[in-house]
Amino acid sequence: MSYVLLCAAFLVAAAGIALVVRRRTRMPSPAALAVAAGALLLLTAVFDNVMIAVGLFDYSSAHISGIRIGEAPIEDFAYPLAAVILLPALWSRLRGKEADDDR
Repeated sequence: MSYVLLCAAFLVAAAGIALVVRRRTRMPSPAALAVAAGALLLLTAVFDNVMIAVGLFDYSSAHISGIRIGEAPIEDFAYPLAAVILLPALWSRLRGKEADDDR
């Protein structure tokens, strides 16, 4: 399995869960999510490039698309995006249950 397919599965699952939660619970604003995504993508770019450059790990060329930002393959950026999509949705949903229990 290629990293592109694995990343696509994570993104589709995160988006599906977020859509279900968004219909039932109030989610953070798109601007807040965009700021969080930008920060996480920037941090991923910096730290992945550093870790790959010093030789902590590398990716087999057979399993990546070949598109890189510096040393980091583009697939590495799917996980922070999935986190920005999924974690606020789960937080909102779980927090919503707590609020319902308090009433």
